[in-house]
Parts: sequence; structure tokens; C-alpha cells
Amino acid sequence: MRSIGAEVRLDRKSITAAFNGNPFTEGKTGEAAGGEMPCRLRLENATGMRLMASMKIVARLFTTAIAAILFAIAPAVVHGQEFGNPTPGISLDGLSTYAPAPSLSNMPGISSGTLTLAAQLTADGPEITRGLTWRIFSPTPGQDGKLPLKGTAQGGTATFDLEPGSYLIHAAFGRAGATKRITVGSDNKRETLVLDAGGLKLDAMLGNGIRIPPGKLKFSIYEANENDEGDRALVVPDVKPNTVVRLNAGTYHVVSQYGNVNAVIRSDIRVEAGKLTEALVEHKAAQVTMKLVREKNGEAIADTAWSVLTDSGDIVKETVGAFASMVLAEGKYSIVAKNRDRIYQREFQVEAGHNEDVEVLTENDIAAAKPALTGEEPYTDEIPLAPEDSSGDGEPID
Repeated sequence: MRSIGAEVRLDRKSITAAFNGNPFTEGKTGEAAGGEMPCRLRLENATGMRLMASMKIVARLFTTAIAAILFAIAPAVVHGQEFGNPTPGISLDGLSTYAPAPSLSNMPGISSGTLTLAAQLTADGPEITRGLTWRIFSPTPGQDGKLPLKGTAQGGTATFDLEPGSYLIHAAFGRAGATKRITVGSDNKRETLVLDAGGLKLDAMLGNGIRIPPGKLKFSIYEANENDEGDRALVVPDVKPNTVVRLNAGTYHVVSQYGNVNAVIRSDIRVEAGKLTEALVEHKAAQVTMKLVREKNGEAIADTAWSVLTDSGDIVKETVGAFASMVLAEGKYSIVAKNRDRIYQREFQVEAGHNEDVEVLTENDIAAAKPALTGEEPYTDEIPLAPEDSSGDGEPID
């Protein structure tokens, strides 16, 4: 205890000098000012040093915790850039929410393959050098249900750079075409499609060898087979004469129409692969121009309504005008012309290849066949009774 007290006394001088003039020690002497007070200050100083050391330790721990948190968040941010934002508490504004799919051609060890495509009309025929349309599709339908188009080219032989995989190749040559499924690897590949196709060239003439004006002639090509309803599928509509139509080999139903009324010829024509088939159709028809006149070779009366009927009474064509011009198939017809509430009629015959003007005279009024109205014989539509239908005394029979 003395040794301890000695240490206290030795410290008292230094401590008293340090606190000289301090209001807490000023005016105090003896044990109260120089004994107990320095010991208490030493203990408080030691406690403050321990507190500062503890604070330094806490600061180091806090810094370490912050670093650990940041280290854990960094991979989450990268993960959010690639696969969306799986961490709800982290904002990824300004960052892409997905990574673009890598191209196989840019990946090491994987390269695209070169595909060369050619087409022939027949297996032993030459390659087609022009007029082809190539289309390459993915065999897997997209979200819209259609096959995604991967490439296209026009002309003859074509070359494509494609990633390895399976594809559908379609070659179109006019209305002819062929489709084939192929597999592309990383090496070069060549494919040749055989279209098994030919050409069809159509024209028409009249029975006397006269060519029909192209502006009044058109063709329609149908499939040869009928469906359950008796109809044929239309392959090519409105084909102009002397036009080469490319078709797959087979038989087709061809409809030739001269004018726009009833001069129609139907025929079945076969197209052979690798050949041009030329067909010449013969029409038995003529162009007729009708007019209503008051006398032969007179002026046509305007605002006339025309009806052309077959020999059996079916209406073939109706039109309005001073002249009624049309192409009709050969046969017998009746003309009915109406002008200002008066009706005129005439029968005539169409001869194949013989174009003519048909005049309807106003004297051919249908009402002219009725008896004239006079005071002596009043006209009536009533049917007179037969002699046996009346009694002897002239009284009508009930």
C-alpha cells in the first residue's frame, strides 16, 4: 500500500502542476486537493483510452462490413444486366435488361457454311441461268405461325452463307417450283433442284383463219382435277395470248374467252417437262353491232336499252346505248330494244368469223301486232267464247 501511495504522491506533483490554476483544484490543499484527485484523473484517463481503442475497433469492423456488402452486390448487378433484374432492391436504370444472342460465326470453333444452289428443268437438262427466285426458310414456325425467311436471291445459281442447321429451300420458276429440306454444316455444300417443269404458250383464231385481236382475248389456266364441289383451282388468271407461262409438268384445264359474253372455249392441255407447249384455240364466234333505226342504214336512236336472248329465251347480255357491240358465239338470237316505253324485237343469226351490223327497225314494234283501235271494233284482250260455250238464246252460261 505504501508503494502504491508513493506512486500516488510522485504523480501528485506532476498532476497538481498540470492542473495549476484549474478552477476544480484552485483553493484546495491537503489530501482533498493533492491526494484523491490525481488518482481519480488517472483512472478516468485510462478509461478514455480504452474507449478510444474500442471505437477504432468498431470503425475497422464497420469498414470491413461495408466492403463485404459491396463485394456481394457487384455480381448481382452483372447478373441483372444479363438476365433482367432479379434483385428488387437494386435499380438498373440505364442498363440493358438482356444480352444479345451470340453469333455462331463469331464464336471460336464454330463457323458458317457456304451453300450453293442451282436448278434444272429436267434431271439431264442444263442449269437455269435466269428467272429463278430462291427462298430459304427455317423449318420451325415463328410466333405468327409462319416459317421465318432466312434468305432470298433472284437470277440463276445463287450462293448463301448460313449457320449450321436445317433449312427448307424453295425454288420458283414462274408458276413452277420445287421445295427441298437440307442440312448445312460448317463446310461448303452444293444442292441442285430438279423442277420437272415446262412452258405453255397460248393463242386463238377464228374458224376462217383470222387471228383474234389480242385486246379481246384472254386465257385462264386451272388444275385439271375437280374438287368435291365440281370446281377447279385457278392456277394462272388473265393470261395474255403468246405469253409463255412456266408450269410444273402435268395436265391443265385452259379456258379461252373471246370478248366478255359467251364466246368461250375449254380444253385440256398437257405440259411436258423441259419443253415449250404451244396451243392454238379456234373460236366459232363473231362480233355483232346492233342499232335501232327508223329506216335501213339510218341513224342510230340514242338511249336504247338492249337485251340479247338465246333461241331458248335465256338472257345473254343487257346494255344501254345507241350502239350495242359485243362478241357472240355462233347461233340464233333474239334482240329486244326498248326506247321511250316502246319495245322492238328482231331475230338474227351469228355466223362464225362473220362480223356484221344488225339493224332493228322501229316498224318492228311489238304493239303493232295488235289490232288497231277503232270505234267500230274496240280492241280487247279478253278471249271470246267458243260457240259451244253460249246458249241458244244468247244468255251466258253460269
